Amino acid sequence: MNFIMISPNYPENYWMFCRGLKKYGATVLAIIDTAYDNLLPELKENIDECYVVSNFNNYDEMLRAVGYFTFKYGKIDWIESNNEAWLDLDARLRDDFNVKTGFSYKTIQEYQSKAAMKKYYEKANIPTARYYLVDSKENALQFAKKIGYPLVLKPDHGVGASFTYTIRSDEDLIKYLDLTKEHQMILEEYIEGDVFTLDGVCDQEGTIRYLNSLEYVGNCMDSVQYQQSIGAYTAFTISDEYRSIAQRTIHAFALKNRFFHCEFFRLTKDKEGLGKKGTVIGLEVNFRPPGGFAPDLMNYAGSLDVYDIWAQVLLTQQGDYMHIARESAGFAGRRNSIAYKYRVEEIEKMYKDQWIATNYLPEAYAATMGDVTLACRFHTTEERDAFFAIAFQESTRKDRNK
Repeated sequence: MNFIMISPNYPENYWMFCRGLKKYGATVLAIIDTAYDNLLPELKENIDECYVVSNFNNYDEMLRAVGYFTFKYGKIDWIESNNEAWLDLDARLRDDFNVKTGFSYKTIQEYQSKAAMKKYYEKANIPTARYYLVDSKENALQFAKKIGYPLVLKPDHGVGASFTYTIRSDEDLIKYLDLTKEHQMILEEYIEGDVFTLDGVCDQEGTIRYLNSLEYVGNCMDSVQYQQSIGAYTAFTISDEYRSIAQRTIHAFALKNRFFHCEFFRLTKDKEGLGKKGTVIGLEVNFRPPGGFAPDLMNYAGSLDVYDIWAQVLLTQQGDYMHIARESAGFAGRRNSIAYKYRVEEIEKMYKDQWIATNYLPEAYAATMGDVTLACRFHTTEERDAFFAIAFQESTRKDRNK
């Protein structure tokens, strides 16, 4: 079983996917864009060979890399990166080397369109926000007049909250359309709801073998746009409703042998045309693991190894982790621009028994997750709620004058 992993060195924790692949018998062939000596020892120990390219965007280099591995090891069985940035590249290489264990380029191009996702959610009987794929200011203004403000403007392709804006007026709409005119944008009705995710691994039949749910503290879009505090935590339990929603979504998108990251709203008030308070609304599906250190939170919450589970399911079609005992693990992302009541060291001391890690993030991650993240594992909802209240409590003038 010849398995090519693209960029297993970044994010840094992705070396553990290679460890899982080796455990279940794969020949692990890495393609990296950095010097071999820069790799973690753990990654070096869990790959059979490594091919260095100067840039993943140089497709000729990538073709030569896969061609070299094919010449030396024979037919390639898998090409994966589990990285949003390289899903298109994975698919192009699969097409060119007749690898059938993942998406074709045509399929991933469609699946990465937020507008195109709507029909698959409809197939799963999950409502979605009304939308307009922007082709002109005039038509965008007509959509706004029909639906009413506020609206959300965001790229049709892309993940996270970059270039995503809350639109409250015609003036806002014109301003942000001008700012994003180089991108294909989608305009959607604004949903008042709590965001949650359903993340997991499915097998070759699309049956989910492992499922996790992540809930947010704060608003992801506002966190990026206004540099607010942001947090997230894994759920203690996965309800039958969530299991059904996740499985219907996976079958509607015909996902097979993949890690997935699905995002939803749960309405916090009735919304005409969508549903009553509590209705689940489809947001988007990402065809890779949740970002940042979310996989590690999943590990701490379930006392398991999701990197290993992914490899086990893909290579053996074995393993069932749908009814595991769970705790909850989460992180609080704090901003350097905000004056908090409690210093990091004080919170670490308060929660020393629950502490997982403190991370000071590089700029690439800080924009979405905060400049410093505090991660803990919780035994009760009360313990978890108290942690976030303390972590995000801002100092008052009285505190600052002490």
